[in-house]
Amino acid sequence: MNKFVMAALGGTVAGTLFSAQVAPLLAQETQGAGTVYQQLDLFGDVFERIRGDYVEKVDEKKLIEAAINGMLSSLDPHSSFMPADEYADMKVQTRGSFGGLGIEVTQENGVVKVVAPMDGTPAAAAGMQSGDFITQVNGESLMGLTLDQAVDKMRGPVGSEITISVVREGINEPFDVTMTRDTIKLTAVKGRLESDTAILRITTFNDQTFPNLEDSLTKLVEEAGGIDKINGVVLDLRNNPGGLLTQAIAVSDAFLDKGEIVSTRGRNPEDSERFNATPGDLAEGKPIVVLINGGSASASEIVTGALQDHHRAIVVGTKSFGKGSVQTVIPVQNEGAMRLTTSRYYTPSGRSIQALGIAPDIVVPQPPAQPETEDEKTEAQRIRSEADLRGVLANDSMTEDEKKQAEEERIEAEEAAKLRLEDFQMAYAIDIIKGLAVAGATLTPVAADTSADAPQE
Repeated sequence: MNKFVMAALGGTVAGTLFSAQVAPLLAQETQGAGTVYQQLDLFGDVFERIRGDYVEKVDEKKLIEAAINGMLSSLDPHSSFMPADEYADMKVQTRGSFGGLGIEVTQENGVVKVVAPMDGTPAAAAGMQSGDFITQVNGESLMGLTLDQAVDKMRGPVGSEITISVVREGINEPFDVTMTRDTIKLTAVKGRLESDTAILRITTFNDQTFPNLEDSLTKLVEEAGGIDKINGVVLDLRNNPGGLLTQAIAVSDAFLDKGEIVSTRGRNPEDSERFNATPGDLAEGKPIVVLINGGSASASEIVTGALQDHHRAIVVGTKSFGKGSVQTVIPVQNEGAMRLTTSRYYTPSGRSIQALGIAPDIVVPQPPAQPETEDEKTEAQRIRSEADLRGVLANDSMTEDEKKQAEEERIEAEEAAKLRLEDFQMAYAIDIIKGLAVAGATLTPVAADTSADAPQE
């Protein structure tokens, strides 16, 4: 009997606990689901009212696409909806050829902001700069438009003209810039030798970036007469707005023998990923300088952060853009897609650069170009040396070969001085490489400290 009573009491207590603790949770879950369905019903009611009562007939498809895009763009500046035609354009762009102005943009406080103009494009030729704000297109305001809608306004047939209104820091009044739309064919990597330094200018991270990088460096090594003839490498990532994560990993891996390159961490721990370097260094341990500025974003920052954390490169320039999030392109119905921010990325030491950017090891601003005055030109033409005088005595302390070498060194020094006027940051990077070569130093890769946990958000 006592056992029966205890069992009954136990059942009563258990039932009470269920009623007091579990039942409210179930009710709360049901209520939450009900709230979501109520909101969806509200959306349906508003949609039907617009469709039936708006002053003009509406395009139902565009109305729904605008609602979806509004939902995504409310999350962050990089999440958006792409209808079928925009999705097709995006897939073409990642392959390296598309039509337009050649300008990477984002949205800040509802205003279209330039991340970077792309090399060799109408935007670059027109002098567009990282940090410019675009307020109007052909006299039509962009305020209140989503980023994709603003980009649509800037698209058009190749050969057609477009006038945009620009607000630039340091200039009191907005000004207009007129450009002609063109087919943008991007060469992801352009290489050249500057003295004994290999310069690799990476303009974007598309499907061709790593193959272009490998091919360019191979050709420069052959042109120099072997890797021993090269004193170092400059990776120019200035105004590179980023692109494919896979290509950023491949470029980083090209100069790292081991260690973590980047990690991505999403909402759920199981979605986290780490990407590690594989053996092999295309530069064979030669010193590397990475050039960045405010237009270096996303994939550019992944490469910079990886090489900086592993002490494989010296980073020179100004602070980068600070885009530390990863977008996943998810195909949806009707051949469209949504671009959704699914994770943040972290450099090997565990730091997130989201909204902070990467600080250079050596801060070197790029001074604005100063046009040469007529007086300066005249003065330069007037400067003469002993060697210019008629009947000058010959130098008897040097052989003809030594004189030839001295002349070559003089020409090289003049070219270096010219480069300082044209591109001070690049000249500074090359000087660092030369200094390391003279000192007999190389930058030895050091494993980054990956023990620190990622910042808690």
